[in-house]
Amino acid sequence: MSLPNEKTKHTYADYLTWPENERWEIIDGVPYMQSAPKWEHQSISGELYRQISNYLIDKPCKVFAAPFDLCLAEGHENDDEISNIMQPDIVVVCDETRLRKTGYFGVPSLIIEISSPLTARQDRVVKFNRYEKANVKEYWIVEPDGKYINVFTLQKNKRYGRPEAYTEEDKVQLTVFKDFTVDLRLVFEGIPKTE
Repeated sequence: MSLPNEKTKHTYADYLTWPENERWEIIDGVPYMQSAPKWEHQSISGELYRQISNYLIDKPCKVFAAPFDLCLAEGHENDDEISNIMQPDIVVVCDETRLRKTGYFGVPSLIIEISSPLTARQDRVVKFNRYEKANVKEYWIVEPDGKYINVFTLQKNKRYGRPEAYTEEDKVQLTVFKDFTVDLRLVFEGIPKTE
C-alpha cells in the first residue's frame, strides 16, 4: 500500500493501492482526500438520488451516488493510466459497457456536485473545467446553504453556457431527460437556509 506523493502525477493504478477506507479523487494527476459530508449534504444527495432513480426504472440509464469512481480518460489512456478519477455526488450513466472495476470509465450524461465551503473552488472551477472538457452534457452545482442550484448544459460549441439558476421553490427539467423534472422543494425540505 502506498500513499500519494505530492511530487508524482498519480493514476488509476496508484489509486487502487491506497487504503480502501479513505476517499480520494485525482484531478489532473493530483490527489485530493475527501472528508465526510455533513448531514445536509447527505439529505440532499439522498433525495436527488431517489427522484432520479425512480424515474430511471425500466430505462437504460443508471444513477450512482458517491462513493463511486468516475474515470475520465484523456486521449487513448488505458484504465491504469487515467489521471482523472472523481467521485461526483450523483452521476447518471447510459452506457453500461463502460461500468467496470470501481466505477464508470467514460463520459456520463449528468453529474451533480453538492458544494460546501471546502469544495466550492473544486466544484466551480476545477471540476467544472474537467467536466466541460470531457463533454459531460449536464452539470449541476447544488448550494445547500442558499438552497439553490446552478445547472450548466453543454452547448453546440462544446462549452457550458450561462447557468440556469433554480431555488427551493422550483422544479428543474433535465436537459438529458426531457420528460423528467426534479422537485427542489423535496430536495431542500428540512435543510436550514444560512445565506
